Amino acid sequence: MFGRQSSVFIGRKKPQGELLSVLKDFKSAFYTAGLVSAIINIILITPSIYMLQVYDRILSSRSVSTLILISIIVVAFYIFMGFLEWLRSQLLIRISNNMDERLNERIFSIAFQNALYTNTGNASLVFSDFTNIRQFLTGNGIFAFFDIPWTPIYIFVIFLINPIIGFVAIAATLIMFFMALLTEIVSKKGLNESNRHFQASQTFANVNFRNAEAIYAMGMVENVKKHWYTRYINFLKQQSQTSSKAGAVSALTKTLRITFQSIIGYGLSAYFAVKGELTAGMIVATAILLGRAFSPVDMAIGVWRQFVSVRESYARLEALLAQFPQRPKSIALPPPVGNVSVQNLIAVPPNSNTMILKGVSFEVKSGELIGIIGPVASGKTTLGKMLVGVWPPYSGSVRLDGAEIHTWDREDIGKYIGYLPQDIELLDGTVAENIARFGEIDSGKVIEAAKTAGIHEMILQFPEGYDTKIGEGGIIISGGQKQRIALARAIYGNPTLIVLDEPNSNLDDMGERALLYAIMKLKENKKTVFMITHRTTMLSLTDKILFLLNGTVYAYGPSAEVLRTLQELNKQQAAVNQQNSQLK
Repeated sequence: MFGRQSSVFIGRKKPQGELLSVLKDFKSAFYTAGLVSAIINIILITPSIYMLQVYDRILSSRSVSTLILISIIVVAFYIFMGFLEWLRSQLLIRISNNMDERLNERIFSIAFQNALYTNTGNASLVFSDFTNIRQFLTGNGIFAFFDIPWTPIYIFVIFLINPIIGFVAIAATLIMFFMALLTEIVSKKGLNESNRHFQASQTFANVNFRNAEAIYAMGMVENVKKHWYTRYINFLKQQSQTSSKAGAVSALTKTLRITFQSIIGYGLSAYFAVKGELTAGMIVATAILLGRAFSPVDMAIGVWRQFVSVRESYARLEALLAQFPQRPKSIALPPPVGNVSVQNLIAVPPNSNTMILKGVSFEVKSGELIGIIGPVASGKTTLGKMLVGVWPPYSGSVRLDGAEIHTWDREDIGKYIGYLPQDIELLDGTVAENIARFGEIDSGKVIEAAKTAGIHEMILQFPEGYDTKIGEGGIIISGGQKQRIALARAIYGNPTLIVLDEPNSNLDDMGERALLYAIMKLKENKKTVFMITHRTTMLSLTDKILFLLNGTVYAYGPSAEVLRTLQELNKQQAAVNQQNSQLK
């Protein structure tokens, strides 16, 4: 359903990814890191030159002063190289930190929208993907990509020593590059599959752990564990197979590298030395240069799994950034008065093709109290979500004071909306923070909302009153207390439009009386209130009733008229049932 929100480019160049665009903004820093890497690699030729001088000149001349002078120069180069290594790492750390500053709010936003709209709730994967990329930019893996272009330079120096050894070194290097490509071939598909199975097992575990109490109470732990293990074992098998293949390639690569360094660097060089074409210093220099030529390739193979993981993380993040583009700040509209218009509304939940609401239309004037009723699975909760703009319409519109509700800027419209969902979740913080919606706490407004919800005295009985920390998800309070605090949160700040989804599902008699009082206060203050309920006692307060049946509006109008219609419908259904029983 969200494909409609993306632009379609036909005969047009594919738009540049947001993450790539941010990375391109740091290209000057990457160029600087590349330049520093070039100087480092040039300095790394120094050891071969040093050994060449020691073996071919100093040992024959026995000049201690020359040895000391050359050694001092080499140490100075190494110290300078150490400074450059530090500078390069600092550059990459700065790139990583600046990228985080640029994108951390966007990453949080797409993680939230992904949980909200696709109903996956796997926000941790989005953050881990971003962290994965940041860590790669500051780790050893990226150094291999800076150093690989210098492999031909080391081979060129070997050419200067002996062309034949140079040609053999090229062949050996090509074989090493082929081994890197083989690592990609044998690991790419397997790593993708193992990651997919791992995410499936993690998602299954996370979803079920949220129901840990029911699972434990009813002895379902072993059954749930079996279902989780069937997903986890697929990950384990795939990872083992891939690791086995990659390990074989890695072992072969190390064997080849050691063999090439020994046979070419020492054996072949010694052969030409025996023929009088190379000196002892040239043998050592060739071995050192060959090791430097192989080192970036060997490092790239070692970090290939990390690179593949980063590539997957990058692709997922770019896809999410494209799926949920950054919306420009909307023009601030006047505060709404509460007129609601729903026209031909069709609702399809995220990741589903099932149509829940089918052409729903109705009008509500500011200050009206609307009761939404209907049998189970008639679309009541879905309509509540649509009214506050949680889901965008698949088709049709939901308008507040003439403007489509989901197009309002959330920071602007949020303070004018109160929402009590059916599944209540409180955040990890104090009672006051939860009521104040985790914004700046206005003590007067917090207490006013609590009194309207009838929980001021209840809160005062808590160990630290309004400053009591309720724990993640409100785990230290009862379901009824949680629902009443959530009601206070919904009416905090005197909102204009309020949607209450089964507001009395967890309440006792005292709580229900407090709820009736709160609804009457909202009605007195001319607030537009939608109340989804199954209890007829709550309907006596309503101005109008909307009766949903199979996702359509069966009846809508003044409460007394709709209730009479429903009574007639119930009588007709009872008569039909009686006839059917007589026929049997």
